[in-house]
Amino acid sequence: MDIKDYRDQLDVLDAQLVELFCRRMEICGDVARWKKENGKPIFDRTRERDKLNTVGELSKEEFEPYVRCMFRSLFGYSRSYQHKLLDPPSALAEEINTARLGTPELFPTEAAVACQGVEGAYSSLACEKLFRDPEIKFYPTFEDVFAAVDNGECRYGILPIENSTAGSVKANYDLLVKYQCNIVRSTRLLVSHCLLAKPGVKLSDIKVIYSHEQAIGQCSKFLASLTGVEVKSCANTAVAAQMVSKSEDPGIAAISSRSCAELYGLSILAETIQDTGANRTRFICISKKKEIYPGANRTTLILVLKHKPGALFSVLERCNELGVNLVKLESRPLPERDFEFLFYLDLDIPAASPALYELIALLEAETEELRYLGSYLEVV
Repeated sequence: MDIKDYRDQLDVLDAQLVELFCRRMEICGDVARWKKENGKPIFDRTRERDKLNTVGELSKEEFEPYVRCMFRSLFGYSRSYQHKLLDPPSALAEEINTARLGTPELFPTEAAVACQGVEGAYSSLACEKLFRDPEIKFYPTFEDVFAAVDNGECRYGILPIENSTAGSVKANYDLLVKYQCNIVRSTRLLVSHCLLAKPGVKLSDIKVIYSHEQAIGQCSKFLASLTGVEVKSCANTAVAAQMVSKSEDPGIAAISSRSCAELYGLSILAETIQDTGANRTRFICISKKKEIYPGANRTTLILVLKHKPGALFSVLERCNELGVNLVKLESRPLPERDFEFLFYLDLDIPAASPALYELIALLEAETEELRYLGSYLEVV
């Protein structure tokens, strides 16, 4: 026999499998309707466990792990189909679709926007990339930015959420849980750090360097090459540059941007000092109101999973079933719970896709809590 003969045999078996699978799903639909009429839950843990043991015993020993895996997937598909048949329309899905249809076609060019830090901060540079003529209001902390959006002082807020070198800005992930805000846009900014000092100061004069903790982490190799220099964190890279410009101490310097050197009249002692040249920070734009503009192709969700084996796998399986690409998964500890976590999911899927609304309906049924943070376009 050659390869064609083997493939012909597989084609025959595959056709039979498809027919049997469709018949199985039809019967699962009948089972779902019976469960509804008799007040039974869709998920029957005992039945699935017993069924896995049965098919394992029916299988040849060498194929048993694969058979069990196949049937776990079959059970997942069956439950998804039963939920689709029986569950009422998702109120959250309808709310998202209403927001999408009610959002203007064009993202605004002018708005009051909250940024953390002072003039020259990377957040303000990201803001100017997203808005043509923003009215930027600066606040001391990230939480102040969230609060300004939450209480209506500003329509939008710009916040860093992750860096390609230093990773996630965990404080802002936690604040997304605390405040009822929505992500309406995101962008990536190439971040190039410089060491700034007063004019006439030499590198050998520097005793203390100030910057934001993320920038310090992004320049770890350069800082390790210095001797006798203390590194201190502060609220923002632009705040660090402002501190140096106002200080009479010639022994202090700041890790900040080239634009801050010009803004605060400082000299550049060293440039491009970050560990990698491709150092990019991703910023999100938040609003109080749900706004889903045309072109939105990325969605962020927060999930609190039921505390049971396979809960996260079930979520990933639902994404796989619907062809939804998961581009980021971030976990954060749940306050006042021992070693339990919530999860952030970034999904690569258009806001108008029916698969998004089907996924949300499925996740509502399978999670302890589901929050929608927004669907948005990432400007690069």
